[in-house]
Amino acid sequence: MIEGEQARFVADADASGQRLDQWLAARLAPNLSRSRVQALIRQGAVLIDGVAAGEPKRKLAAGEQVEIAMPEPEPATPQGEAIPLDILYEDDELIVVNKPAGLVVHPGAGNWTGTLVNALIHHCGDSLSGIGGVKRPGIVHRLDKDTSGVLVVAKTDRAHKALSEAFADHGRDGDLERAYVALVWGIPERLSGTVDAPLGRAADRVRRAVVPQTRDDARHAITHYRVEERFGEGQTQYAPASLIECRLETGRTHQIRVHMAHIGHPVVGDPDYGQAFRTKANRLPDALKAAVLAFPRQALHARLLAFRHPATHMMMTFEAPLPADMAALVNGFRQL
Repeated sequence: MIEGEQARFVADADASGQRLDQWLAARLAPNLSRSRVQALIRQGAVLIDGVAAGEPKRKLAAGEQVEIAMPEPEPATPQGEAIPLDILYEDDELIVVNKPAGLVVHPGAGNWTGTLVNALIHHCGDSLSGIGGVKRPGIVHRLDKDTSGVLVVAKTDRAHKALSEAFADHGRDGDLERAYVALVWGIPERLSGTVDAPLGRAADRVRRAVVPQTRDDARHAITHYRVEERFGEGQTQYAPASLIECRLETGRTHQIRVHMAHIGHPVVGDPDYGQAFRTKANRLPDALKAAVLAFPRQALHARLLAFRHPATHMMMTFEAPLPADMAALVNGFRQL
């Protein structure tokens, strides 16, 4: 199959009970590998009786109609773009930036241009070529599009290997430290604590959710939090909030956002995990209410990143202050 091409099959009696990915890969061999078929299934490119299959391991039933549509061609290599960068540090091995909210880290569906990778390719030139893969050159960790803060990118294979290992280990050996600050609804009963709750895919298969440990996609996730400031405490007229610091023991997708929502204190402005709390803005002074409703993202910022330099082996620490929009929002809550 080629890009843009479609194919349809009908599961016969022999297909009953077989895994979708295995059965489909056998029919598409040698043009598509099983891993490529699995990726297409997860992307929603495979339909069974007109409905996205969802899971590669789904079992087939005789008579089901299976349709696969190859995605249109995608840009093979990100191109450099003159996007301004807030560089905190740079040497021959790595570059540390303060990522603004709204900037996607690397190209992907719907965001093939205008990403941090495009900016880095323009800034660094050929030094990023081939490090960590064509689509994600130099990237060793991510921040959500609408999360701001400190992010490190490797410029050499040595740095990519060392930093990737540090992030994979989540700092257990002391070579990595990450601290985030979040503005959340409400005031936690405990001023410090740990959320130990596995994460998996939510029902919409886009967001994440706390799931039972026994589920196949459950991933160990631990967040340590500490309340730094409490806003509106001891009064009943306005909705209270807190500024908290979160430190990650694991690094799952949307981990802080899901864990804070799980304990009843979602991040202010979170469009995915805090919608149920959006009406709390109605219990704020008019100016602050307007600011909260107009805030276009989750109030989450990667404040601190410390790691061991891959060449000098010295620990390096970088901090980024709250961006102006989030600082203004926090100051508004301080007036409660």
